[in-house]
Order: sequence, then structure tokens, then C-alpha cells
Amino acid sequence: MSVNRSGRREWLIPTGLILLALVPMVAGAVRTVQLSAGVAVTPDNARFVNDPLPVLVHIVSATLYCVLGAFQFAPGFRRRRPGWHRAAGRLLVPAGIAVGLSGVWMAVFYPLLPIDGGLLIGLRIGFGSAMVACIVVGFAAIRRRNIARHRAWMIRGYAIGQGAGTQFLTHLPWLVAAEPPGELTRALLHAAGWLINLAVAEWIIRAGSTRPVRPSPAQPHVATARP
Repeated sequence: MSVNRSGRREWLIPTGLILLALVPMVAGAVRTVQLSAGVAVTPDNARFVNDPLPVLVHIVSATLYCVLGAFQFAPGFRRRRPGWHRAAGRLLVPAGIAVGLSGVWMAVFYPLLPIDGGLLIGLRIGFGSAMVACIVVGFAAIRRRNIARHRAWMIRGYAIGQGAGTQFLTHLPWLVAAEPPGELTRALLHAAGWLINLAVAEWIIRAGSTRPVRPSPAQPHVATARP
């Protein structure tokens, strides 16, 4: 019985992360269907209709990154399947880089909406670039077998990648009130989503650094790279 409870607890965090990403994933799926079906052009979607590739790359890569990355937070699952972590990483690294770069591309080249502003565009460029940097540093660290550094930077990159889910929560009071936030408030609510995630990420990193690591004789850098 205790083993079953422990197994269920192990999946609480991955399940929560997937649920956090659920609203952005559904919105992305709706956007993909609309673009595929030839949706009518409006001021809100004209930039996507006129140049759909960047947003489609962003949607697909973000969905893969958020869902697959959530399973990295189930250490028992990774210990039982040590080869899975390496295989998943080969997908997560390019997917995460695609998320960040496509987000930066859209911020720079898509026409600015009236509800957006220079601060929000700057935040999108900054956090998108930071996400790519985190993943690159984390990948370089595992190439040098520096597991602790790899773990820390990959968690930070994932935290930024999950920003849209937390931003839905920070915007929720305005959505309930059906009153759109102003330009500055909207930018600050987006920033809050990223910063909340990064604060949680730092807590996870610090908490994990105090736990003893149990290496696997077969693949130590795979089995012990806890998220």
C-alpha cells in the first residue's frame, strides 16, 4: 500500500505541470485548427494568418516541451528507465530552443498589437533569449558530465517555458471581471508569470542540491540528473 501511495505522489508534480500547460495547449490547438481551416482575417489574428510558420513552430514545440519535460520531474520513473532521460533530452533540447527562438522572432517581427507595448515586447525577447541560454548552458554542462549544473539550468529553462500557464493564472482576475488590463498592467502580469516560475525553480534547485545523489552503475549521468 505504501509503495502505491509513493508511486502516486511521484506523479503529482508531472501531472500538475501538464495541467498548468493545459490552457495554453488548448489555445494553441484551437489556433492551429483555425489556421489550417482558413480562418477569417481579423486585426487580432492577421499576423498569424499572414505568416503562420513561426506561431505553428511555437505551438508544436511548446506543447512537446511542456508535456515531455514534465516527466523529468518523476525521479523514480527515470531511475526505472535510465535510457529514457537521454532519449527525451534529445527531443527536449531542440524543442526548447525552438520555443525560445520562435517566441523572440514573433516579438521582433510580428506587428505590434494595440494591447501590447514596448515593455511587453522587451520582456518576451528577454525571457525567450534567457530560455535558449539556459538550455544551451544545461546541454553544455551534461556534455562535461556536470550533473548538478545541467539539472539547475534545465529546470530554469523549463520554468521559463511554462510561463504561459502561470500567466493565465496571473491574468485570471481580469478574465473573470471581463476587464482587459492596461498596457503596463498586462506587461507586469506577464513578467509575474515568468518570475513566479523562476522563483519556484530556484527553490527546487536548492532543495535538490541538499539531497544525496544515488548514482546508477550503468548510466550515472542519466539516472542521477534529477530535475
